[in-house]
Amino acid sequence: MDSIQKKVLARMRRLGAGKVHASKDFLDLGSRAAVDQALSRLAAHKAVKRLGQGLYHIPKLNPTLGIEVSPDMDAVAQAIARKTGSRVVPSGAVAANWLGLSTQVPAKPVYLTDGKSRNIRVGGSVFTMKHVSPRDLPLGSPTSAMVFQALHHMGKDSIREDTVAHLRKRLPAEDKRKLLKDLWYVTGWIADAVRKVCNG
Repeated sequence: MDSIQKKVLARMRRLGAGKVHASKDFLDLGSRAAVDQALSRLAAHKAVKRLGQGLYHIPKLNPTLGIEVSPDMDAVAQAIARKTGSRVVPSGAVAANWLGLSTQVPAKPVYLTDGKSRNIRVGGSVFTMKHVSPRDLPLGSPTSAMVFQALHHMGKDSIREDTVAHLRKRLPAEDKRKLLKDLWYVTGWIADAVRKVCNG
């Protein structure tokens, strides 16, 4: 195993099983050709698993059954965003479910992107990346964009005290600071709800 392979594998192990990596994530370790070759060899030796062109992960195992668990859709979507240099945010329904604001799992999860539309298969699931105009994508940090999408999807009249309390508990302090910084991107009622979440 050459030095770049060792460095790539060490970083992937350090970041943990289940995290999805794009080839571009390792360009500080060597040229694109060297990184691609390192990942290809690691996959051939089953040290890592190839999810798709330029996407790799170390599979996470179910501790009880000892079988591989499919990677998180959001992790795959964000890796594709890094790979293609595009912006990707979950649609409102996906964001609300991911944040625990809705128990309804979208039958066909959709992510919005300023890149090209495509269907992505993750394990036995398929989700869609839908191209939209850049002006239709919420701005701010990835977490802020997700929260804004979820609240917009739920609607002003559905934002209750339990909604605020849930987000207040769910979001770490750093994400709350980013939300407050990104408030100028959103309409008044969403900004009011976010202030309650962050200032409680």
